[in-house]
Amino acid sequence: MTKSDIEMGVMFQYIFIVILSVIVYRLGFAKKLPLMKNVIIYTCLVLGCLLLLLFSYGLPIAEGLLVAAIVLIIYKFRLHQSKKQQTEAK
Repeated sequence: MTKSDIEMGVMFQYIFIVILSVIVYRLGFAKKLPLMKNVIIYTCLVLGCLLLLLFSYGLPIAEGLLVAAIVLIIYKFRLHQSKKQQTEAK
């Protein structure tokens, strides 16, 4: 393995963690906010993912984010179906 392979692997892992963090944030916590507040939140999220990247070498951070994203996707899908059924029942 060369140094550039390791650097590319770290970069891919960081991007993966950022993408999963954004998905989890959007599905679980995001609210309608003004543009500037969104910019601040996503900037902090991207910078915070650097810390998660460091932790990911000893802990299953990416895997945990993936599981959280899957659970939240299933929850949102079921919630949407349940609301759809309630509106059809009325």
